[in-house]
Amino acid sequence: MQHQEIETLYSELLTYWNKQDAKGMASLFAEDGNVVGFDGSQMNGQNQIETALAEVFANHQTASYVWKIEEVRLLHTEVALLRAIVGMMPPDKKDINPSTNAIQSLIVSIQGNKWKISLFQNTPAQFHGRPELVEQMTKELNELYCRGN
Repeated sequence: MQHQEIETLYSELLTYWNKQDAKGMASLFAEDGNVVGFDGSQMNGQNQIETALAEVFANHQTASYVWKIEEVRLLHTEVALLRAIVGMMPPDKKDINPSTNAIQSLIVSIQGNKWKISLFQNTPAQFHGRPELVEQMTKELNELYCRGN
């Protein structure tokens, strides 16, 4: 049951991104939660996360995430790690942009009776010097997108 709750939390996070809902995204974080963005930018605390994301959404038509959860691992009874691969589908396109592929990590913990995000890290999956890995990841994510996952 814990694994499913954590997977649902992660899916909600990316679904809120896809809907450009900064308030919804921020609500999934612990009060002192942290984000490390694709470009290395950092957001600290639920309020800053909401404010920064609202600014991004107000000024950009963002691409939508396509994701595959690779692992959910309990680190303690109230702390877990989720790892996933993601691609981004630019607006009005039908293929994932390989240059925005990423590896995402989520550290979650129980706050009250609910899983909350303590850390969300989004790392570019450039695989320098190994273009076949970029192609493989992009192909896998495009297939997921085409199947509606």
